[in-house]
Amino acid sequence: MTAKYCDIFWSFLRVGAFTIGGGYAMIPLMQRELVERHRWLSEEEFLDEVALSQAMPGVFAVNMASMTGYRLRGVRGAAAAIVGNVLVPIVFILLLAMFFRTFRGNPIVDRIFMGLRPAVVALIAAPVFTMARNAKVRWSNVWIPVASALLIWLFGVSPIVVVLAAALLGYIYSLITRNS
Repeated sequence: MTAKYCDIFWSFLRVGAFTIGGGYAMIPLMQRELVERHRWLSEEEFLDEVALSQAMPGVFAVNMASMTGYRLRGVRGAAAAIVGNVLVPIVFILLLAMFFRTFRGNPIVDRIFMGLRPAVVALIAAPVFTMARNAKVRWSNVWIPVASALLIWLFGVSPIVVVLAAALLGYIYSLITRNS
């Protein structure tokens, strides 16, 4: 099935417009649009794109949009997906910047943003469990992200050190298991 440029644009516009909390909160909406609604990607292809988007430098959502758009319709498809994905957030950020001083310190606005925080955490956590289930993650390895988060949060270890250490330990583990 060939995707139309306008369909790619509108799908990513919906994702960008209705997501609060940034890139990872977009995952459930992207999955619904790309895998379930349009069937442009299989579940496995979607998980691969999520993993690649996380590994690539740059903004997660833009990486997802560019890869998916390119896969569907080449460079023009990537452009349609990227523009659709960032259009509403850019307009919103510009409007927010214009009126920031007016609402700065407003207790009602502060409470609204404080109320959104738990919802954003839930939006980010939900796809983690869904993707873990779909990717057939071994639950015995859940200690790795938990330990990483605790090292960063409680002990102030730099995330860069944690990522580099995890990469090194993963490489060593693969050498040991490959030779045995």
